[in-house]
Amino acid sequence: MSGPSDYQPSNPALQWIERRLPIFGLIHSSFVAYPTPRNLNYWWTFGAILSFMLGMQILTGVILAMHYTPNADLAFKSVELIVRDVNYGWLLRNMHAVGASMFFVAVYVHMFRGLYYGSYKEPREVLWILGVIIYLLMMATGFMGYVLPWGQMSFWGATVITNLFSAVPYVGESIVTLLWGGYAVGNPTLNRFFSLHYLLPFVIAGVVVLHVWALHVAGQNNPDGVEPKTEKDTVPFTPHATIKDMFGVACFMLLYAWFIFYMPNYLGDADNYIPANPGVTPPHIVPEWYYLPFYAILRSIPDKLAGVIAMFGAIIILCFLPWLDGAKTRSSKYRPLAKQFFWIFVAVCILLGYLGAQPPEGIYVVAGRVLTFCYFAYFLIVLPLLARIEKPRPVPNSISDAVLAKTGSRSTPMVSTAIVLALAGSLFAGSIDSAKASEGSDTPPGNKWSFSGPFGTFDRGALQRGLKVYKEVCSSCHGLSYVAFRNLAESGGPGYSVAQASAFASEYKVKDGPNDAGDMFERPGRPADYFPSPFPNEQAARAANGGAAPPDLSLITKARSYKRGFPWFIFDVFTQYQEQGPDYVTALLQGYEEKVPEGVTIPEGSYYNKYFPGHAIKMPKPISDGQVTYDDGSPTTVAQYAKDVTTFLMWTAEPHMEARKSLGFQVFVFLIVFAGLMYFTKKKVWAASH
Repeated sequence: MSGPSDYQPSNPALQWIERRLPIFGLIHSSFVAYPTPRNLNYWWTFGAILSFMLGMQILTGVILAMHYTPNADLAFKSVELIVRDVNYGWLLRNMHAVGASMFFVAVYVHMFRGLYYGSYKEPREVLWILGVIIYLLMMATGFMGYVLPWGQMSFWGATVITNLFSAVPYVGESIVTLLWGGYAVGNPTLNRFFSLHYLLPFVIAGVVVLHVWALHVAGQNNPDGVEPKTEKDTVPFTPHATIKDMFGVACFMLLYAWFIFYMPNYLGDADNYIPANPGVTPPHIVPEWYYLPFYAILRSIPDKLAGVIAMFGAIIILCFLPWLDGAKTRSSKYRPLAKQFFWIFVAVCILLGYLGAQPPEGIYVVAGRVLTFCYFAYFLIVLPLLARIEKPRPVPNSISDAVLAKTGSRSTPMVSTAIVLALAGSLFAGSIDSAKASEGSDTPPGNKWSFSGPFGTFDRGALQRGLKVYKEVCSSCHGLSYVAFRNLAESGGPGYSVAQASAFASEYKVKDGPNDAGDMFERPGRPADYFPSPFPNEQAARAANGGAAPPDLSLITKARSYKRGFPWFIFDVFTQYQEQGPDYVTALLQGYEEKVPEGVTIPEGSYYNKYFPGHAIKMPKPISDGQVTYDDGSPTTVAQYAKDVTTFLMWTAEPHMEARKSLGFQVFVFLIVFAGLMYFTKKKVWAASH
């Protein structure tokens, strides 16, 4: 425990401050001389990782808020303009969006570590409850932040989740109306959520201060669950824990950077690259991955109010954990049965997360109910029962004895856990076919793209050919409203000069005005102008295309995707495969068939496409062999056109991709060197303590 400090700075100015505000003594007693159990393992570094991630989220969030526009008509565009036009805006947006997921990864590890080692037991009950409060605040902050991009999944996720409060008797409808600021999710909702999303991180920071204060009063728990008795049981926080934490943070930053620079969209949803449309409901509305276990609990119960109670109860029950588990031995390291049930509980949580992402039908509903029962049974039945019947192994007398004797099992070879994980794998594998069948379309074949992989770059020839296909074929129906003509001459793009981009822009007519007479007029395009839309408004676009509005193509390769299924979505993390969008677009362009297969019917005015969901598409076959002439002698085939225009559209969606990957390589080199230095420094610092 930290207590009054006898630290006195040597600098006269610091001494003057210390006599009036002993801030340096507080820092010294709390983060330098603070006695830390000498047997802490790397699971304890996640506390430092969470502090680092909170700082990163606040810093990037404040900067992003300077450019974001919380207006329902402008929010989606403002986010895109941040990514495209703000200096390193793409980096800030990726750091903040990926940071939310990494924050929850770290907090789940931190919580499971606390569960395994009994960090909620006396005298740390308040410390644990403050942690649960932080978790609840994080969930609220993350949900509101997910709404701010104002994409399809943001809008409909906000609609579904906020509507849950209507299940509260008597006051539910009033709560929903207050949250919405009206009678539907709209501009007032967005303003409320933006304000709260900006405010809550500072509230979290305040509760974190209380959390750390409670930690220093009660003292840190440790893997053996025994309290420090002598000075031999502890080491000073600095440099021992500080260096160890810096090494852990550096390793975690490698994972963080992996997603920022190479897989920025892996943890997101493609539908969120489609502007919010209240008139079109996504086929499957799901929250972010870190809410999925609780979403599965909600959907597993047929009654709305009971489902909401169960969902919130799954979190609130954590507050009562110190009293539900009456076992005297803290650490599961010395509790064989508790250890096995803990890993079963981890598997249950993972499976609930998987079920939360699946449609609420068939086996998924049944499995959700079974796992929901298992979740609550762990807290209400298993832990109280184990406290009475389990006979734990002997606990060491002190931390130093445990360190010297190396007591306690370091492995977890549990038959029951292996069985549960095998069943989980079977459930995953068995659901692939049904999920694919429900999509109603063939899986697009994979392609070799020049821009794939950590060192991938755009093929300049393909970009220029793709631009020609877009101009001569696609531009008659589809716009590129987020792409400016000047972007054609920027680094990482098609490779045109400024003069060439200006000449290209001048070929377009852009509406401008009003002039001195108050009239709108047309003028030749300039590099600062954006590609003009072929239609003045959405209604005109629908009228010219049989009632279906052609989508803007600026983000089409990120707004379209398909399910990879288990285990491919896991392999994709390591192979950096994220080309589902380009694969789908190029397959769609080649997927038209004149003859409709037997047994398939499509509505009148539609065309058959084997890769389009439902197979009936309003857009007629856009390209055919020989339609566009290439100056470089490339084949004038549908396959070549499709691949070239898809490459161009991938650039319009990710104009800073090459800069992102190049900077990512430099960051990785730095982090690897830094982590290595921290590791060897840690070895030297800890050498005398082991």
